[in-house]
Amino acid sequence: MDMVFGSYPSWSLLIVRVVLGIIFFAHGAQKVFGWFGGPGLRGTIGYFKQSLGIPAGATVLAAFTECFGGLAVLVGLLARPAALGLIAIMLVAVATVHWKNGFFLNWSNTPGKGHGFEFNLALIGMALAVMVGGAGRFSVDRLINPW
Repeated sequence: MDMVFGSYPSWSLLIVRVVLGIIFFAHGAQKVFGWFGGPGLRGTIGYFKQSLGIPAGATVLAAFTECFGGLAVLVGLLARPAALGLIAIMLVAVATVHWKNGFFLNWSNTPGKGHGFEFNLALIGMALAVMVGGAGRFSVDRLINPW
């Protein structure tokens, strides 16, 4: 009966934290290092400035927050502040890019129509779970402060 009605917050937090961390680290590494086919920091700065009007300093902060905030969430080191940073990044992305496209992703890749904010909302929800629950038992935070 424990398998049906039991609650294992550390396992669920681990799953949410690892998936959220991988997603943000991968996207951040594209922006910062040019890994996984990304543009690297110079390309990201150029794109954000030209297409979105975002200054270089804010772009660097966002790219580093995604990359290293994602890594921090992944390993559970300062997971709550890292999750807060990731939420801020997603709120800015929704406000500056995705809100005008509505809720849904552009699954059909209709030219001239961007993606809505549903994916951003899912990531915000995951990051909020980490903020509320902390990094969980299987984390560096738990090793530093076991209580």
